[in-house]
Amino acid sequence: MERGREAGMKKLTFENMARVCGGRLFNGNAGEDKEVAGVVLDSRRIEKDFLFIAVKGERSDGHDFIMQVLEKGAAGVISERMLPGVEAPYILVEDSLQALKCIAEFYRKQLDIKVVGITGSVGKTSTKEMIASVLSVKYKVLKTEGNFNNEIGLPLMVLRLRDCHQAAVLEMGISDFGEMHRLSKIARPDICVITNIGQCHLENLGSREGILRAKTEIFDFMKEDGLVCLNGDDDMLQRIKEVKGRKPLFFGLAKEKEDVYADAVENLGIYGSDVMLHMEDGEECPVHIPLPGPHMVYNALAAACVGRLFGLTPGEIQKGIADVHPVGGRSHIITCSDKVIIDDCYNANPVSMCAALDLLCQASGRKVAILGDMFELGKDSGKLHAQVGAYAAEKDIDVIICVGEQAEHMYTRAKAVQRERGKNGSRSCYFREKAELIRELRKIIQRKDTILVKASHGMAFEEIVKLLQSAVLQESKETAAE
Repeated sequence: MERGREAGMKKLTFENMARVCGGRLFNGNAGEDKEVAGVVLDSRRIEKDFLFIAVKGERSDGHDFIMQVLEKGAAGVISERMLPGVEAPYILVEDSLQALKCIAEFYRKQLDIKVVGITGSVGKTSTKEMIASVLSVKYKVLKTEGNFNNEIGLPLMVLRLRDCHQAAVLEMGISDFGEMHRLSKIARPDICVITNIGQCHLENLGSREGILRAKTEIFDFMKEDGLVCLNGDDDMLQRIKEVKGRKPLFFGLAKEKEDVYADAVENLGIYGSDVMLHMEDGEECPVHIPLPGPHMVYNALAAACVGRLFGLTPGEIQKGIADVHPVGGRSHIITCSDKVIIDDCYNANPVSMCAALDLLCQASGRKVAILGDMFELGKDSGKLHAQVGAYAAEKDIDVIICVGEQAEHMYTRAKAVQRERGKNGSRSCYFREKAELIRELRKIIQRKDTILVKASHGMAFEEIVKLLQSAVLQESKETAAE
């Protein structure tokens, strides 16, 4: 984050903020026309001249920390309560989170910075990282941090933009209709990227057609001269013929129909892939993609597509893709002693589960899949979990470990397929609770295993990743002692 004290945020005075969020300003003279230096919801991140927005959460109430942040030098506060005795400027509002969104929307309009908005069912974060890495070869870039991709996180990211930035790469995630419309209103993207239309959030969106409709709300507030980059190999996205009078740019593996495409793909297993990228103007360049999985080729293609729109050369795009770093919880390869852990536990849906299993199959040695519940799949959840179980059993995986209530469907189907195929050497295990697996994990894992860890974020499987790492380290010490 840019250090807020270096410069004020353009036009973010208390008077302007009160006006755009419909609040009532108190002690306005104390703030004069001074612009705030930053905006935070977390009192621990307050700095001199920052605005603190007090929000009542499930575990704590930001209003309890107002005096504390003022003592630390906060310029003022947005509050849902009257603050008798407070002499610093504060804005009284009905809804602090709505005020956050209104202020971020206003601030975005003051900035002459190109924004790339990224959405899709699978691969948003990896694509964000890839695009940011490519653009960073030439430009000063701000990218979404962590899971700041929703109606709280996205406005906070917008409010971290400063005049020194030349581009922003913003991930935009949703689970229901109308959310993307509101996110687009804040982000005002110049370029929209959609990775694919899968089966996430079926509980609220109903079908892939519903998902397409919800995701394409990103176009609602795209700049009038904005551009769209779409996965041309996705059957749903192929339906989009134009957006605001302009034809989208398509990327993919089909030479006949893509503007930017890849061929000569050499899969290097868990160590990534080498491909030849072909640009829309006929230029081409060989690229090494350091992140594993065939789906990473699509992420690299999206990055190449955006890079060209920003005027980057093939050589600059090549460097940006080769320099990308993995994000924890997303196909992150961790080598510990004589084991390899594929940390892909940030989130999961049927498509990404199968892609992760494909990746595991490319490893050498014994292969272990630790698979947990996939959330928000609606009425077909049991069926979709069973399909993943069948897929896992059909692959060359030695041990399939299923964890969670819904994962029982996965286990039952995996076991049945293994019996049908006579895979007596393969093993399946089921644990209803994560704690049960943790107690047995050291007995299951062997040396030289490659272990995939994947589930929806709510399963908190990062605990399993940490345990595997610590167990491996302990074994290393024991081996050295022998």
